[in-house]
Amino acid sequence: MADDLEQQQRRLRLKKTLEELQGMRGMGTELVTIIIPPDRLISDVRGQLGQEAGQAANIKSKSTRKHVADAIESGIAVLNRHKNAGERGLAIFVGHVIVGNNKSRLVTVVVEDPPDEFTSFRYRCDSTFELTQLEEMLIDRTAYGLFVIDRGEAAYGLASGKRITCQEELQSNIMGKHRQGGQSAQRFERLIEEAAHNFFKKATEHACNYWLPLIDDIQGIIIGGPGHTKDFVVKNEYFHHEIAKLVCEPHFDVGYSNESGLRELVQRAGGLMDQIELDAERKLVDSFLREVMQAHPKATYGEMMIRSALDQGAVHRLLLSEGLRKRRMGWNCRACSHQWETTESSRSETPDCSKCGSSDVSEDADRSLDLVDELTLLAGRTSAKVSLISMDTEEGATLQTSFGGIAALLRYPLS
Repeated sequence: MADDLEQQQRRLRLKKTLEELQGMRGMGTELVTIIIPPDRLISDVRGQLGQEAGQAANIKSKSTRKHVADAIESGIAVLNRHKNAGERGLAIFVGHVIVGNNKSRLVTVVVEDPPDEFTSFRYRCDSTFELTQLEEMLIDRTAYGLFVIDRGEAAYGLASGKRITCQEELQSNIMGKHRQGGQSAQRFERLIEEAAHNFFKKATEHACNYWLPLIDDIQGIIIGGPGHTKDFVVKNEYFHHEIAKLVCEPHFDVGYSNESGLRELVQRAGGLMDQIELDAERKLVDSFLREVMQAHPKATYGEMMIRSALDQGAVHRLLLSEGLRKRRMGWNCRACSHQWETTESSRSETPDCSKCGSSDVSEDADRSLDLVDELTLLAGRTSAKVSLISMDTEEGATLQTSFGGIAALLRYPLS
């Protein structure tokens, strides 16, 4: 598996875990966060947890005291399964989480393979988990500034990773044509040009004030617009001198100077923005959409059809939406020893045996994993390429909403 795909999967797993943890709440300071950087000894952390367990005995509330003790005990049990914190560190989130009707259940979430190193040790008891270091890992540091302008309006923002952010749209309210003649014509022309100058200055100042605090992470500034105004603004040095150094050539003709113009600008400048994945992602989904409309398409979609294509070795590139929130669950029947698998949207009730109907069924943890991870493993067996498609583009949203988030470009049409 390619290194970049492995890193994408680490980020996606972390994103899903973060979504889960952000929604968890404790009744009191009962949720324990333990974050261990790679250079920290597990034995030292285990010893510290032992001391924390002794201090927890002084908590006045009986239920809180018991819940904190349970959480620390579970945390120590997780540490006992690890010799060290790994190459990038280890994080443990454990505690009694509110499930409704004044009830709670003990939850343990372990992050063993983060996309980046944990930078510092954390131990905290609170009503929520400490997630700052996880959130920092998901910030995409590679970005381009986007700016579109004409005499009527302007917009600016960022393209970062797979996301386009329109920070602000501005209207100029510059007067259009007028019928005055003589000296009045000259005066009106002067007023119009003065209003245009003030608008260009306002738009560029707003954009520069937005970009300057982020300048270390911005790779370049992409300029566009429907007319010559964009070239005039750059040529006449309206941009802050530090931002002006990042302005990329060429400037692009786009049809609008609003949020739609920013999106069109990204499409036009795709080759220029070599660090941004938006253009490549759009092209992949577009090629799938074109192919699936053919009479004998070299494309398919839907979990059942994809599994069949993978079994036949027909998949050239597998497209998986980052919006997929499904798991492939393995089940064992204790009554008849039957084993089977299902795909579940969330953790649902344990099903009855599909063979004998017995309710004495248990989940097989060794065969249960995230659907994205499972399909990626299946694709690797036939050397199929895998692309994770975000939900932050129009094409990515179409893949998720219209095709269930699972699609493939094939090596040959399926009969």
